[in-house]
Amino acid sequence: MKFFHLSDLHLGKRVNEFSMLEDQRHILGEILRLAGEHRPDAVLVCGDVYDKPVPGVEAVKLLDWFLQSLHDLGTAVLVIAGNHDSAERVAFAAPLLRQSRVHIAQAYEGATEPLTLTDEHGDVRVWMLPFLRPSAVREYFPEREVACTRDALEAALTAMPVDPLERNVLMSHQFVTGASLSESEEISVGGLENVEAALYEAFDYVALGHIHGPQDVARDTLRYCGTPLKYSFSEARHRKSVTCVEMREKGDVRIESFPLTPLRDMREVRGTFRELCGRGVRLTDDYVRVVLTDEQDEPGAVARLREVYPNLMRLEYDNARTRAAGVVPEASGLDFKSPRDLFAELYQIQNGQEMGAAQEEYVRALFDSIREGEA
Repeated sequence: MKFFHLSDLHLGKRVNEFSMLEDQRHILGEILRLAGEHRPDAVLVCGDVYDKPVPGVEAVKLLDWFLQSLHDLGTAVLVIAGNHDSAERVAFAAPLLRQSRVHIAQAYEGATEPLTLTDEHGDVRVWMLPFLRPSAVREYFPEREVACTRDALEAALTAMPVDPLERNVLMSHQFVTGASLSESEEISVGGLENVEAALYEAFDYVALGHIHGPQDVARDTLRYCGTPLKYSFSEARHRKSVTCVEMREKGDVRIESFPLTPLRDMREVRGTFRELCGRGVRLTDDYVRVVLTDEQDEPGAVARLREVYPNLMRLEYDNARTRAAGVVPEASGLDFKSPRDLFAELYQIQNGQEMGAAQEEYVRALFDSIREGEA
């Protein structure tokens, strides 16, 4: 049984006000090309299909084209919702799509049944678990305390009748403690969204979404495949890829990564204004963050730099003035703080103590509802 592991497509995303739709269509085309070459039995999409709970029309059309293209290749598709998605909207027409071998997990309702795929070695049971919030799980387990995401995941996994003699794959969109972050992820203050790798012990392979950098956590079969595109400059050194998993007999899992080539790279260029705009500097379509090392600000720098870097996303200075002010790009941590983190810091300043679990859950739900209302 061979499958591609994808996650965090974030269709419709804008980065520094640049639409990524053209880049996303290109990278999905690259994935389709690889699927045509390697013929996976299934493609697993592990959450954050869209960048907003209510996606734009162009993002929906892009997903429609991608699913139709995979269907034309004869590939089954399995999809779960992530924290950026509305699980109910992503699962629209799920029963009807199932007839075309496109399987979309419904919003969590207290029970999870596996999708069974079969090969020459027998059955592979794929368990599809969308992003879990304590508030969405608590009502189904009144006898348990579900105060944080760890409690919610443990309750959901305990209720799943996993047969240890079978080959079991889990699709999950959560933050596993120990994973390396980039500035693109929203992780709550206090670690209330963290879950331990040990909770996933029953599964032969865990296809994770949520973290943008490709990486294993605790074992090579507990894996984040990462985003197919770079969505922040903290990801500039990432090597984006498709994770290909081949499951043979029970206990024999083989993992390979196929590199992806973007339409435009995302990178940082650094130097003086003269060095970066001088004669001989080649025009590039890459998305760039320019860091100027001049001691004095250059008037009209953005317009002149865009003659060489038309997709200039950010301009910053690294000099004696910015270092003294503590705003050197590498030293500033502001880009890594989510709105919830900033609110939690304000709460602690105002009240002299950290928010409790119930308050954190209330603030998380409030920000989620605000984001969905603005989408």
